[in-house]
Amino acid sequence: MFARIRQDIRAVFERDPAARSTLEVLLCYSGLQAIWLHRVAHWLWRKRMHLTARFVSQVARSLTGIEIHPGARLGEGLFIDHGMGVVIGETTEIGRNVTIYQGVTLGGTGKARGKRHPTLGDHVVIGVGAKVLGAITIGDHSIVGGGAVVLKPVPPHCMAAGVPARVISCRGVRVEDLVAQRDRIPDVMGDIVDRLQARLADLEARLSNLEAREPAEDRRART
Repeated sequence: MFARIRQDIRAVFERDPAARSTLEVLLCYSGLQAIWLHRVAHWLWRKRMHLTARFVSQVARSLTGIEIHPGARLGEGLFIDHGMGVVIGETTEIGRNVTIYQGVTLGGTGKARGKRHPTLGDHVVIGVGAKVLGAITIGDHSIVGGGAVVLKPVPPHCMAAGVPARVISCRGVRVEDLVAQRDRIPDVMGDIVDRLQARLADLEARLSNLEAREPAEDRRART
């Protein structure tokens, strides 16, 4: 347990340059406090003490401004920066070393049962005020820009932004540049089809010439 707490504190220092001391992190970082209270609520939830688990999560919400459903699964090294207004739904799954900023919603899109909330891979960053909705996956090392509304999966190592969000870059290369590179790639199959069409047209022309030169008697005899 103490090793996990030390890891949580270390994640704050690694990702927040404003952190000055361990005591400050323990007393003043609501995101860290919300994660610790969630672990209590999640343990109760798994023991089927659902009402008690929900009560603990509501206490955490009142104290920190962060609402995490006790059924959500949070990975190691999660850092919720500032955190006010963050909402994390019941079937959300969060990987390792994820960073979430204030005002983020990891929610559903309707009243469907079962898996209905997002899955975040490892080392994902969700920007300020972003909404990630539905049973979609945000791939490892991907970034969701501030204010984005994500309704479709985001591949690993990509950045998504906008309303609705779309992928704007992958592995540091903008999508527009990737499209331009794709347009410069030779279309091998297209070239083959063009040559076949040209060859077919040539054969049809030769056949027409042969039929034109054929004597009328031979044509009548063949018919």
